[in-house]
Amino acid sequence: MKIGIIREGKNPPDRRSPFTPEQVSLLEERYEGAFRFFVESSPDRAFSDEEYRQKGIEVLDDISACDVFFGVKEVPIEQLKSGKTYFFFSHTIKRQIYNRGLLQAVLEKNIRLIDYEVLKNQQGNRVVAFGRWAGIVGAYNAFWTYGVKTDLFQLKRAKDCFDLAEMQDELEKVQLPPIKIILTGAGRVGKGAREILESLNIREVSKEEFLHWYFDEPVFVNLHSADYNRRKTDGGFDKEEFYQFPERYESHFAKFAEAAELLIAASYWDPEAPRLFELHQINDEDFSISVIADITCDINGSVPTTCRASTIASPVYDIDRESGQEIKAFGKQTSISVMAIDNLPCELPREASRDFGEQLIKWVIPELLKDHSPILEQATVARDGDLTLEFMHLKDFVYPHE
Repeated sequence: MKIGIIREGKNPPDRRSPFTPEQVSLLEERYEGAFRFFVESSPDRAFSDEEYRQKGIEVLDDISACDVFFGVKEVPIEQLKSGKTYFFFSHTIKRQIYNRGLLQAVLEKNIRLIDYEVLKNQQGNRVVAFGRWAGIVGAYNAFWTYGVKTDLFQLKRAKDCFDLAEMQDELEKVQLPPIKIILTGAGRVGKGAREILESLNIREVSKEEFLHWYFDEPVFVNLHSADYNRRKTDGGFDKEEFYQFPERYESHFAKFAEAAELLIAASYWDPEAPRLFELHQINDEDFSISVIADITCDINGSVPTTCRASTIASPVYDIDRESGQEIKAFGKQTSISVMAIDNLPCELPREASRDFGEQLIKWVIPELLKDHSPILEQATVARDGDLTLEFMHLKDFVYPHE
């Protein structure tokens, strides 16, 4: 089987790779005779063409002879090869309008599309993701933003750190007053963000302590859905009901917003669920949050100050409290500074790629040798010019006028 590692085609280019040179070399050795890897030449990839060549891997300008292609982000429509198998994050399965054309092209070109986002184990948990690195970089950027806004300390940008070790060295420069910090979420992203908080030795407190106690040091609270959502009828909370019928619930996050200065949002959000707060609330005199790192980056979603994604080149914008409108980054001392980069792992591309490749080696590569792989089957969005049974519900999204 000829496997191609494609050059990322989105602009600005993504510097990550699904496999590092060392991992490709290991796979060719481990599966000798079963797989042969080819790398599409790229000037932007975090691992240079020469690094792959040094491991004996062929780097070519044209890898169209390959059977299976691995990428990271969406492949531009004009670069898709008909009749092939592709692995990448398609960002189509949640009916993302901006990628409708991509899914239509996949069907027209008889491509088998396997989406990383729906590769799951028998327990239904995702097996390949960059979430940890989004959390790490997002939380680091939260403190970078706070440092710039308050002028209390200056950190090197995450993108300019060679690796996680250098990033952690930078964190030694952080000098925090006794602020209160909210972290939402406890999945891959939340745990990644927690690593940064723990590197800073910031003390974790209970939600009751967070709301009612005073501290002479910075502290954080890790909030879960049950902590800030309540049933509209009686104020209760039932986890199963919340996930099945989120529209029955309302947010009571405001009391936490009165206590906190920094919010790191890392919790999954269902569009039917309540938002953390509404935009008009940021002008309440008790709304104390001044810096928001929205790692989830749901536009106009759980964090309504996220009116758009920011970029690695321009990581922060501000939201004016009175008008609710975007203004330039750090434009007012009283405005809310929002960091909402939607491709955070790209700021540590070598380590994020290495971690991702290890997941693929464990969960995906062995499955390619099987005649029938449940993991790959359930993650196959399209095949032979049609949506698979699992994703037939997208038909009206792909063909809205039929």
